[in-house]
Amino acid sequence: MDLASATLTGLGLAAAAGLNAYIPLVIVGLLQFFDWVDFGPPFDELANPWVLGVLAALLAVEVLADKIPAVDTMNDLVQTIIRPVAGAVLFAASTGAATDIPPAVSLIAGLLTAGTVHGTKSAIRPVLNAGTGGAAAPVVSTGEDIASTLIAFAAILAPFLVLIALVVFIWLVVRWRRGRTAARAGGT
Repeated sequence: MDLASATLTGLGLAAAAGLNAYIPLVIVGLLQFFDWVDFGPPFDELANPWVLGVLAALLAVEVLADKIPAVDTMNDLVQTIIRPVAGAVLFAASTGAATDIPPAVSLIAGLLTAGTVHGTKSAIRPVLNAGTGGAAAPVVSTGEDIASTLIAFAAILAPFLVLIALVVFIWLVVRWRRGRTAARAGGT
């Protein structure tokens, strides 16, 4: 894997972890388990059946907790540490053996990427929940889970698609913020 592909894969996996820490970890673990990808040691431990079992259980808890209004906010608080760390690990895994990027730089890049996505998600979700009386929680959470899954697979199978996903994500956030600003300006 060349530097650009490895970096895009790392960015995509870290961004996916910012939405849901466990989806990209489970995907990478399963793909390694079936020998479809190899990130090498120590990341090959994600393919260990026990590790996959624990990750799958944590994923189930995360998916359920994120669908319930108020619980999703508490879950986001807990995930403030977990998602950026997962992003750091995944970014480092994707660039570790394939590039000359120092591991500390990869860890920091993954941490910042996942942390930024998580921070954005954590800021938007309570507003959506409050504005819809909680009805948005399961719908938005399901969309985030689907997006995390698609981004993780795209990052591994077609890394150039990560650029498109990141541009769309930035566009959606800017559009949402402009709408909120216009609504506030019109309401005063």
